[in-house]
Amino acid sequence: MTAVAPWGESEEDAFDQCLVELGLGDCRLVQVQGAMLPMGFTPESPRSLPMGSLVECHYSVSLSWNGSTACAGAGWARCTTPEGEEVAIVTTVSTNEDYEETELMLKRQMQRRLASRDLEIIEHQIAVDEVTSGEGHHGAVIAALILPDSLGIGGPVGRARDFSSFSGGIRSDGGGGGGDFSF
Repeated sequence: MTAVAPWGESEEDAFDQCLVELGLGDCRLVQVQGAMLPMGFTPESPRSLPMGSLVECHYSVSLSWNGSTACAGAGWARCTTPEGEEVAIVTTVSTNEDYEETELMLKRQMQRRLASRDLEIIEHQIAVDEVTSGEGHHGAVIAALILPDSLGIGGPVGRARDFSSFSGGIRSDGGGGGGDFSF
């Protein structure tokens, strides 16, 4: 999955806008490094996650400023080892190159990971996106592989909120629940 935010007041604001767009705005993220995915990995469609969920996420972030461009990509592959075991790997990349160059870099990186582990692909998928920040604004792009059920820790969580009705940007509930952040 990917998300872009071209109108951030700061890098952190643009990053947060991307998290909300990805459906991770109310989650606690655990950024995971490394090539291997959990045993038994199977891709699934995005879904709403409960507030406070602890979520494993392989992601890359690329930032831009004042009309510049940034790209990020993520890819996964289900594979077999020479011994016949099924495993899955992931790779991510962030660049200040264009979309096409970033996609090529991601594919080359995936090929190197497969080759270094002597793996054969069963299926794979990649996602690359690009952001051009607005004039005088920060932009962010995130490419992520979200693994919502891989962590068996975290304690109680809240309900899953549906963000599909939001159109992006800064939102206010207009009621008394969010506090007054006016200046």
